[in-house]
Amino acid sequence: MISHLVEAKAGELAANAQLPAFVYDLDALKGHVAEVRDALSAPGAPEIFYAAKANPDVPILRTIAPYVDGIEVASGGELAHVRDALPDARLAFGGPGKTDQELELALHLGVERIHVESPYELERLARIARTAGRQADVLLRLNLAGDRAGVALAMSGPFGMDPELIESCTEILASSPNIKLHGIHAHLASGLNDAAMVAQSAEIAVWGRSWLDKIGHIGPREFNVGGGMAVNYAAPEDRFDWKRYAENITTLARPNETLRIEPGRAISVYSGWYLTDVLDVKQAHGQAYVVLRGGTMHFRTPVTKQHNQPFTVLPRSSNGPRAEGQPVTLVGQLCTPKDVFAKDVQTETIGVGDIVAFSMAGAYGWNISHHDFLMHPKPTFAYLSR
Repeated sequence: MISHLVEAKAGELAANAQLPAFVYDLDALKGHVAEVRDALSAPGAPEIFYAAKANPDVPILRTIAPYVDGIEVASGGELAHVRDALPDARLAFGGPGKTDQELELALHLGVERIHVESPYELERLARIARTAGRQADVLLRLNLAGDRAGVALAMSGPFGMDPELIESCTEILASSPNIKLHGIHAHLASGLNDAAMVAQSAEIAVWGRSWLDKIGHIGPREFNVGGGMAVNYAAPEDRFDWKRYAENITTLARPNETLRIEPGRAISVYSGWYLTDVLDVKQAHGQAYVVLRGGTMHFRTPVTKQHNQPFTVLPRSSNGPRAEGQPVTLVGQLCTPKDVFAKDVQTETIGVGDIVAFSMAGAYGWNISHHDFLMHPKPTFAYLSR
């Protein structure tokens, strides 16, 4: 449901010809992340590192920062951006294909943990750390096989190392005094409910403990079990159960161990809206199409995930065409049939001039989209707080 604050802003933006726009309710974001923090406050609860890739906007980062333990970044660009926005934040740096320049930057900017994706990356990092006279603190990224059926996204292929490949890191670690191994990182799948997240985390921890024991790892251990908490676009009110998750995840931690998670979408998605207006309504082969200003070059998530983006229609008076009481397909201005926000969705009424407010646009919106395709105007951005 759209808040009065966002609805008022939508009217203001429309009156000033500033649509499409991304509008973020920072109070709603603060309230949500505070609830997550509160749920994960008991002894044994994992540390929370927000995944900046979900939404790295500076107001978003600064709203979230007081309620999380750190930020996870996945490129040199994200690293520099987050360090500039949050100079004192604890940072973890992950992602495949890190360049030497990025690894050097990570050491220079004081990244707390580097998630190493391959033996070759570990070799390069050891050389760079030795040359710089610095210590690189690392987690080795694990990619376990297993049944990931039904998940929204399985992180296979180039992400991390399977158990056989990770074995080849032992000699590199033994011969690299500038590398300090702290434990294991794994992000195996996304779209998991609380029970599935706990089960997957247990799988990672069991494997990690066994392998660290085998190589003689001594000292505090860390298990970063990734993110991937489920977000239900078809039913926005159906949210990940953080309290129940907390009750069960805290049982996994052992003495001298730290668990860590990296939620992104599940933190910021609910606080954002993509607002636009209707340019045309027309019938084609028995179907009603609503053509919106903007498109998936601004907000690519619906077409990428192949779902109907939830929306609210804010009616405005107009003499233009209108669809009444029938299913409609909401499309943008791009010259491609893939520019679709929602398909065959029943609506009471929608017509030219109405504002369409797409909810759940606070993650993987503008930052994941193909901005310059057809060179339409960029959207407006607004950050609301009472």
